[in-house]
Amino acid sequence: MMCRDCGCQQGNARAWAHDHGHHHDHDHDHGSGAARRRIDLETRVLAHNDAAAADNRRRLEQRGVVAVNLISSPGSGKTTLLERTLERLEGELSCAVIAGDQQTDNDARRLEGRGARVRQIETGSACHLDASQVGRVLDEALGDDTRLLLIENVGNLVCPAAFDLGERHRVTLLSVTEGEDKPLKYPLPFHDADVVLITKVDLLPYLDWDRQACHRALEKVGFSGRRIELSARTGEGLDAWVEWLAALAPVSAPTAGPARGRASET
Repeated sequence: MMCRDCGCQQGNARAWAHDHGHHHDHDHDHGSGAARRRIDLETRVLAHNDAAAADNRRRLEQRGVVAVNLISSPGSGKTTLLERTLERLEGELSCAVIAGDQQTDNDARRLEGRGARVRQIETGSACHLDASQVGRVLDEALGDDTRLLLIENVGNLVCPAAFDLGERHRVTLLSVTEGEDKPLKYPLPFHDADVVLITKVDLLPYLDWDRQACHRALEKVGFSGRRIELSARTGEGLDAWVEWLAALAPVSAPTAGPARGRASET
């Protein structure tokens, strides 16, 4: 059974004994009392996060900003994709980026100078961004003319999927170097995504990657959104991605769209 706080598995002491940066003092005993305590704690943690996410969403809608939360495992190419994305949108759409990592501001420094306001969140030992962290930097991250906020979540396919940040849309990246079965192993971030980006397709000539198997895996976990295959290195597929982003954001007037909430199973 998966812990809803952090995604770790019961019975695997090494998985849950580390410090996640959020309350995790429940035990994973199978007794009914322990189970109730675990559920109560998880409910409190997620309820607090959902309240902060709702506030973020309200603030974003008031300013006419559309937020997109990018989730992936480490090394899937999020930062390189953002570099190319900001270069394409510069002068066309005012963007801001919040980059999340456990340590260093390397990603923020890579993204600077590409026409967007960039703010870094270092989460320390926490394995994901949460809504309160995003809320604390939101005002300084957004300019008066910002219309699109791109949130680069911490590289992790488990914990970030459970935490609503106040985003309007969720995008999950899957690089071809990770294999075709990642959606089956980590279904939630793919099930909940509006778009799945299959990245690093320029490497396909060097890999034994089964496109049909990958798409079957996405279908099996219930993903029904758009799929875009791309390479940030060669530019293949970037037009489709950038056009999708550009169509999301209002040019000027604030527009309150449908609220996104955390999926019931997270």
